[in-house]
Amino acid sequence: MTESVDVPIIAADVPVYAHPGDAGADLVSAEAVRLEPGQRALVATGVRIALPDGFAAFVVPRSGLAAKHGITVVNSPGTVDAGYRGEIKVTLLNTDTSEPYAVEPGDRIAQLIVMPVTRARFIPVEALPESVRGVGGFGSTGYQQTGTPA
Repeated sequence: MTESVDVPIIAADVPVYAHPGDAGADLVSAEAVRLEPGQRALVATGVRIALPDGFAAFVVPRSGLAAKHGITVVNSPGTVDAGYRGEIKVTLLNTDTSEPYAVEPGDRIAQLIVMPVTRARFIPVEALPESVRGVGGFGSTGYQQTGTPA
């Protein structure tokens, strides 16, 4: 059974989950915006929420917009902290090199994922414990010719 959390909200269009079991609820635009190729814009959603302590919300791109039109969220995931009470806005970017994209009020532009978060206690030490990966960074595990991890 999926657990839920009550989130007080002020919004003309309350985010909804498209299907049972979906992780993200759709955020819709509250304004019309035209994104020229390569252009970004901060788009209003009209949504304000009050997350309980111990939770955060993350604004992520919609896969269909990204795949079909090259529209993504610049700072993905955008983090909404429990103490934030302002409007959730989405920084959209049109990655298409030739086609503009029009956003109309009511268009689904991103998804909002609400999750419990753990606060870390950062403990200064002189050395870190060893691990299998060690200090290897991006690409340190290698790739085969097919582009899959080696």
